[in-house]
Amino acid sequence: MFTENDTIAVNTLRALSVDQVEKANSGHPGLPMGAAPMAYALWAGHLNVTAENADWINRDRFVLSAGHGSALLYSLLHTAGFDVTMDDLKNFRQLNSKTPGHPEVKHTEGVEATTGPLGQGVAQAVGMAIAETHTAALYNTDDHKVIDHYTYAIVSDGDLMEGIAYEATSFAGKQELGKLIFLYDSNDISLDGDLNKAFVEDIKGRFEAIGWQYLLVNDGNDLNSIEQAIATAKANTNQPTIIEVKTIIGFGSVNEGTHKVHGSPLGSEDWEQTKVKYGWDYEAFTVPEEAQKLFKVKVQQRGKEAYTAWEALFADYQQANPELAANMLKAFAGELPEDYAKELDYQPAGTKASATRASSGKAIQVLAKGVPQLWGGAADLSSSNKTMNESSEDFMPDNRAGRNIWFGVREFAMAGILNGVMLHGGTKIYGGTFFIFTDYLKAAVRLAALSQLPVIYVMTHDSVAVGEDGPTHEPIEQLAAFRAVPNLNLIRPADANETFAAWKIALESTDRPTMLALSRQDLPVIETTFDLAEEGVRKGAYVVSPATADQAEGILIATGSEVSLAVQAQAALKEEGIDVSVVSMPAQNIFDEQSAEYKESVLPSAVRHRMSIEMGATFGWGKYVGLDGLSLGIDRFGASGKGEEVVEYFGFTVDNIVSEYKKAFNK
Repeated sequence: MFTENDTIAVNTLRALSVDQVEKANSGHPGLPMGAAPMAYALWAGHLNVTAENADWINRDRFVLSAGHGSALLYSLLHTAGFDVTMDDLKNFRQLNSKTPGHPEVKHTEGVEATTGPLGQGVAQAVGMAIAETHTAALYNTDDHKVIDHYTYAIVSDGDLMEGIAYEATSFAGKQELGKLIFLYDSNDISLDGDLNKAFVEDIKGRFEAIGWQYLLVNDGNDLNSIEQAIATAKANTNQPTIIEVKTIIGFGSVNEGTHKVHGSPLGSEDWEQTKVKYGWDYEAFTVPEEAQKLFKVKVQQRGKEAYTAWEALFADYQQANPELAANMLKAFAGELPEDYAKELDYQPAGTKASATRASSGKAIQVLAKGVPQLWGGAADLSSSNKTMNESSEDFMPDNRAGRNIWFGVREFAMAGILNGVMLHGGTKIYGGTFFIFTDYLKAAVRLAALSQLPVIYVMTHDSVAVGEDGPTHEPIEQLAAFRAVPNLNLIRPADANETFAAWKIALESTDRPTMLALSRQDLPVIETTFDLAEEGVRKGAYVVSPATADQAEGILIATGSEVSLAVQAQAALKEEGIDVSVVSMPAQNIFDEQSAEYKESVLPSAVRHRMSIEMGATFGWGKYVGLDGLSLGIDRFGASGKGEEVVEYFGFTVDNIVSEYKKAFNK
């Protein structure tokens, strides 16, 4: 049972949150004022976290999907003893503070996920929950459940309106994620006004239809009812649970229950009146003694005791299972097994041509054996993306050790779930779809890059060579769009060897995602990549076929399927007395990070006759070809027809490359 002191603790969270917003004169006070009771009931009675070890492997995960309510999360972290000081609260939303406008993982201790773009926290929480079940299957024994925790999220009306939320919760229902619990801040208000102007769904019917348990708390200030609902949710191990908690946005404000308290400071007059309603007679940024004691006992001490008990369990586990324990610790540290890629054999020239999607599939088969924690799937395209791990079974409720995930046609949710899996830790994960459908999931890729998550994206059918499916399925602007995303490796390999090297880069990454853009059509193994691809791809670009003379007359720069075409054009130009080199540039961003000396060795500044060759938008290539250069690309939508005919139609032939080069540089 909760007491009057618990109410003081709840009001402490409200007051700290509003004080942050008022001092910054910016922020969202409404959610913290309405949702503080549910947050307190969770953190004080159920959530197992500790500032003693913020990254404790078996901690519960808490995601504030409604990230605009960040002031509440910072108040919780401060009172729970994490490295969020009172000065940090006072610097809310200030430049370079620990308390930015929306929560950022790896920036603020205790923040589990970067949220703010609504709906993505929902998918990330689902990812954390499936990662909990999978790592438990990999590492637990009958005597030692070293992975055994819950994932909680506070979600808002706005979260549940987003399409990604439906995709992710539908997947979670199918997967029977009994340790996934959502607290739904149901206040009937959205940013623009009354929720019923845009959203009138039967939440109970919706969630029960997709396999969730639904619970209702009619009074968002009733701590006992909230606590009981959480306990009921935890008792159901076969279904995820959503607890709809009816709250009043901006509770206590003169504008409570309206959109006016969603995203604007209350103002001093309103805040003073609200404090009277709370019975709050303290200076700004104060934690009363009664609340301090409760936070210390119910949150800090309880979490520390759970951590201490787990440490003892893990010590016993290590003694009984030293090799398994060592592997688990390495996996959660993001480390790969030694010689993980030793069976990945590079291909000599003359090897039968194959699509880079097929080479990627081969890499997955080999690497999955060398990296037991590697798993993944596709958005209902595994047969096309070649992402199925043939040595493993499907990840399903009756087989949590399975390493093939059936994401269904849910591209955006898939990407958000991948983020959650990586945030949880303990595994390496990939997801696949057609490159054109990256448009559906770009926002989650951006969040992965921002969050420094080494997710792997297997994106196939990377050009107009897709052919008959036509312009709706032929990527044009996607390469340029993703090259513009900071902290993202976009690698478009030219053959099997570059594909293998790209996979190694992706797996070894610790702080950035990697997107592989792979061909549908077969590509020959280029003469030099057996020796050069490993180092060359790691540097983003390299001379794959040098000119005959020490100094080339010109440079052909290509990516992916166009590299072998450029090598053929090089030979044709040589027959006409024009001596050029060919540069394969699978990853522009990686090349940009190399030393000036290396970049000069690949693209000598004295060589001004440069031509880029890529079946996509020419946007961005000017950086490499220069003002005197030429870019052969496609700056319109594609066309439907046989793949080879479409490629020829857009000018990607030896004859056209030679003609365009001569027209530009050998007048």
